[in-house]
Amino acid sequence: MSSHGARVALLDYGAGNIRSAARALEHVGAQVTVTGDPHTALDADGLVVPGVGSFHACMRGLRAIGGPRIIGQRLAGSRPVLGVCVGLQVLFDRGVEHGVDTAGLGEWPGVVDKLDAPVLPHMGWNTVEAAEGSAMFAGLDPDTRFYFVHSYGVRDWVMHEDEFIAAPLVSWAVHGQSRFVAAVENGPLWATQFHPEKSGEAGLALLSNWVRRLR
Repeated sequence: MSSHGARVALLDYGAGNIRSAARALEHVGAQVTVTGDPHTALDADGLVVPGVGSFHACMRGLRAIGGPRIIGQRLAGSRPVLGVCVGLQVLFDRGVEHGVDTAGLGEWPGVVDKLDAPVLPHMGWNTVEAAEGSAMFAGLDPDTRFYFVHSYGVRDWVMHEDEFIAAPLVSWAVHGQSRFVAAVENGPLWATQFHPEKSGEAGLALLSNWVRRLR
């Protein structure tokens, strides 16, 4: 299906770089609406959940607009959702930052905690070890670099086969001594720790791969 005209809702809950994400999505052919309205977010062909700042602040912002219910309803109906940066992190069970333990959305098992690295935040360009069979990274060279800005991530994710109908495709990256989750594809739910909208042509190619799947 052509990507042109796919209706994408960019969830505005006070915790995301909305403008650059909207421009990038429009560049790959999406019709973008920035919204905090539940009906608009539920009705769109695709929903993007951005996230900048702390896990706790993002979860508070999401709850304030009914974000957990919006995301849950979309996924229950196999409607595509894309999380970006902290928008990936909140999909896991918990986030622990500065001693604050915050419940996440619990779509995936795992804890977001501080990376083990001599320099934090992890800021700049890094390669990604894409999962075999990935649709997200389709057409991209293994040496492709994406732009990261974060100090926290999911470092240990041990999945048991009976946890999922279809096991998520998990892509990884390394910073310092930490190997962490860089991206996940799980049916209608995709997410990236890096910022596609700040990753130049590589990020646009990835967003195009997502938008083309919307219907």
